[in-house]
Amino acid sequence: MTPATATLTAPTTAPAPAVQVVGRLAPRYDEILTPEALAFVAELHQRFGGRRHDRLADRMRRRFEIGNGHDPRFRDDTAHIREDAEWRVAGAGPGLEDRRVEITGPTDPKMTINALNSGARVWLADQEDATSPTWKNVIEGQLSLRDAIRGELSFTNDAGKTYEVTAERTPTIVMRPRGWHLSEAHLRFTDRAGREMAASGSLVDFGLYFFHNAEQLIANGRGPYFYIAKLESSEEAKLWDDVFTFSERYVGIPHGTIRATVLIETLPAAFEMEEILFELRDHCAGLNAGRWDYIFSIIKNYRGRGARFVLPDRSEVTMTVPFMRAYTELLVKTCHKRGAFAIGGMSAFIPNRRDPDVTARAFEKVAADKKREAGDGFDGTWVAHPDLIPTAMAEFDAVLGDRPNQTDRQRDDVHVRAADLLDVHIGRPVTAEGVYANVSVAIRYIEAWLRGLGAVAIDNLMEDAATAEISRSQVWQWIHQDRTTEDGTPITRDYIEGLITRVLTEADRRDEDRFEDAAEVFREVALREEFPTFLTLTAYAKFLVETD
Repeated sequence: MTPATATLTAPTTAPAPAVQVVGRLAPRYDEILTPEALAFVAELHQRFGGRRHDRLADRMRRRFEIGNGHDPRFRDDTAHIREDAEWRVAGAGPGLEDRRVEITGPTDPKMTINALNSGARVWLADQEDATSPTWKNVIEGQLSLRDAIRGELSFTNDAGKTYEVTAERTPTIVMRPRGWHLSEAHLRFTDRAGREMAASGSLVDFGLYFFHNAEQLIANGRGPYFYIAKLESSEEAKLWDDVFTFSERYVGIPHGTIRATVLIETLPAAFEMEEILFELRDHCAGLNAGRWDYIFSIIKNYRGRGARFVLPDRSEVTMTVPFMRAYTELLVKTCHKRGAFAIGGMSAFIPNRRDPDVTARAFEKVAADKKREAGDGFDGTWVAHPDLIPTAMAEFDAVLGDRPNQTDRQRDDVHVRAADLLDVHIGRPVTAEGVYANVSVAIRYIEAWLRGLGAVAIDNLMEDAATAEISRSQVWQWIHQDRTTEDGTPITRDYIEGLITRVLTEADRRDEDRFEDAAEVFREVALREEFPTFLTLTAYAKFLVETD
């Protein structure tokens, strides 16, 4: 018998996780993409990237279940969290005690300066729905924030006009990174096993901002604060909480320094508000009623469940319809029960300085919206334009007075059942004007998004990715549920193709426009048999990565 032999193999060392920059480098990008910052982002991916993919798989499974008749409900396995009356969230950090008016907007230098000079109490520095995630916007947005936090930001436009921060009291910055579903293709992560993949947009946006600015923000008397978008479950909230805890240890700041405000902007999350607060309790400041994405989430999850779940024209889905009232009142009650702030949503109406009538209507609509929110118990609200701040401030001042918030208002009168959140019947028709408006808004928004603009004024409304998602998903649902317009016209693919042609014909065309590309994206996300979960995923993969 031949004796067995052993082969000795030299021990190998697993490669360290790493993030590689594959996007182009422009002036000052090296100030953000430092080796130390990239090492931190790589460590975030190594520790949390796998769980991120697990949570995204959970989302797919949940959508499948809802599509097959299993309605979301308040969870039995977490009832003990809801029934325990003792626990509270961390609450406001320094600079977040009074949030009565927050301004939202992208992080390019001019918009950053305008926001800091606006007079709002908080600025939502938006790297998510109000930002088109071109490589330029992602990194130069980080540069704007870095400079603003250090008091070094100025901007001169092509006409030679210089913008500077002149306000004595600037808003507290709350930065919104991209949601878990979005990737950053211009950074490639390689794990310890040697597997390479696109980086997570969430971990890139959060990681770069936190690494460069956390200590400076604390020195400024504020802190590293974040808006967390698109969450669908308390497990996703737990993942963010673990990211926060690790990050605090990594840079050596006390546990709980980070504060997060979670947008409740998906239908599944509306059933887990208390659980989301609980998982983030050491880092949580409050919840926000992300109204536009919430409407989109309802359409997305119930798009194939029959006529009972078909919504009418987008303009008819207001904050006063019963299912939206149930959602917002439950949010206020939940927040105040746990010592969290409840922040209202953004009214889409914006002023037009060239049209006094439009401006007057915008002020009237916004005043009514903010009066309702303040009266319902919200502690603050969003606006998208500096001119609207005095209007919103007046409505909250009338209710709050000198108090920084109204978290003591418990709303024990609110009793919301699962059925209240799911009864989306409005009783209004789909009109030809409504169908055309959806096609027109979606294509015009996508066209601007492909050119790098994430927040766009269209027909005197502020449109962002969320409102465009409503527009295209309604079109998809109307087609697949065999809807007709009020005058009896069937809403078919051919009918929509005619409207696309009309939009392209009526558009103000320029040599450098992206209307043909936008129409192509719209067809893919609204007219195909399959329903893409986010139009931004389709548009990003097809155009933004290739053109950068």
